[in-house]
Amino acid sequence: MPALIQSLSVSSRIHVAHAMRLGCAWLVAVTSGSLLTVAAFLGLFVRPTSDDWCGVTKTRDMGVLGITRDFYETQNGRVANAFVTGLVYTDGLLGPKILPTLLVLGMTSGLLTLLRMLDRRLGWGVPRPFALAAVLTVEAVVLLAGTRPYQALLWAPATISHTLPGILGIWSVVLALAAARRGRGSRRAAVVCAVAVGAVVGTLSEPFTAVSGIFAGAAAALLLLPGLRARTWFPLAWCAGWCGGLVAGFTVLYTSPGARWRRAQEPPTDGLLSVKGLRADVHDWLHVWQSVTHTWAYLAAPAVGLLLGFCCADRFGSRGAEAEAGRGASDSTERASSVLAAGWAWRCLLLVLPAVLVLVASFGVVVGLRMGYGPTGWQYARAWTNFLLPMTLLLCGYGALLGRWAARPRVAARSQTSRPAAMALSVLATAVCLSSMATIVPALRDMTGSAVVRAQAWDRQDAAMKHQARDGVTDAAYHPLPVGYLAEPFFTRTYSRDWVAACVSQYYRVQRIHKK
Repeated sequence: MPALIQSLSVSSRIHVAHAMRLGCAWLVAVTSGSLLTVAAFLGLFVRPTSDDWCGVTKTRDMGVLGITRDFYETQNGRVANAFVTGLVYTDGLLGPKILPTLLVLGMTSGLLTLLRMLDRRLGWGVPRPFALAAVLTVEAVVLLAGTRPYQALLWAPATISHTLPGILGIWSVVLALAAARRGRGSRRAAVVCAVAVGAVVGTLSEPFTAVSGIFAGAAAALLLLPGLRARTWFPLAWCAGWCGGLVAGFTVLYTSPGARWRRAQEPPTDGLLSVKGLRADVHDWLHVWQSVTHTWAYLAAPAVGLLLGFCCADRFGSRGAEAEAGRGASDSTERASSVLAAGWAWRCLLLVLPAVLVLVASFGVVVGLRMGYGPTGWQYARAWTNFLLPMTLLLCGYGALLGRWAARPRVAARSQTSRPAAMALSVLATAVCLSSMATIVPALRDMTGSAVVRAQAWDRQDAAMKHQARDGVTDAAYHPLPVGYLAEPFFTRTYSRDWVAACVSQYYRVQRIHKK
């Protein structure tokens, strides 16, 4: 009888721990999901500003193919970017309104699918609530924690250039992992798809071209090393195909008449490889990382990763126990990368290298911004999303590895005395994650207020502007409605250089506008 009572007591403690951790996971998932839901809902209040005015007007007057040709010949050479822009603005303002929701759904489903596929390969047995919490937290941090959340999610020109490419990259990796488990035909199709998507990315976003090219190139180089050589041709071919597509797409962009015109507008003041130019690049790069490291919301990524790592090592659920029994330890080891058996030197390399690549990629983004926008180019924080996505995923991965490592000895020893300590760490990780996510709330609240108020004011002014145009007014009165640190008409004192005012005039079909 005492043994039975003790057994029931241990079982009760296990179930309590199971319930507490599930509660922590659901709490984090609901919190992150709520922030993303509010942000996506704000898409209904999106109204044209800055580049929107030109995009919606050119799509209306030229069509999708017309705006694509215009971008290639006179703007910047981003033909894929222009084509997507034309699709978004085809039905006026409907596209920009639903685009934030589509982006959130696309990133969420892509990250969830990627995590489940990696989980099956590694044999960790991640419960669904923890996977959902990790994905939603990472996504909320990437889209909302930066200094320009409105531009990262709600402003179509920025999301097409800097948010959509990351989603395309995630789904490309998902397709590659799916093809790796199938036959030769699927693998060949995946390589062709990598070339095609890489070419699209090359004409969609220069920053993500650099970021993804650095990671894919590094992966290809690692696969050539004797200790890390893949068993089949597919991984190396896929990386090479992606890089080849990027090069082909970027070549089309760089040699376009529009890109040549764009470079002429901001000629570099310092040589790219000169000492003065490199010093300026490093200075701007340090400014960027100073801003990133002072953003406490990014701590949510390693915190939720730590929570995920604890749950994987604990194997507390019956589902996880059954899965582990069915697979066996040897099968889990086989599913993990063969690199794990290659020695500590390779393990350390694979742990440190991704962080180095993030730093290198971020420096490449800063150099590109300086080339495209001049000395203040680093302040265009919407482009930071291109390296913040892999950075946040990496922080979450490091947290998961740390949590699994910290909890694994306790599982192996079947020690119940350390369970309270592990539970305390799980609760602490949850608290850090929630408190970090709380730092996003003020910016989201301000963005909500500004978006709703501006939408109401814009609708009233839109009706008045259209009424003036119908009455034959050639010089219409317009009151600037700035939002999200974006340009509105009269952002410059010289009207001839006010390209936003010119696009607004074309949108309402008047000759010019003046400030109300």
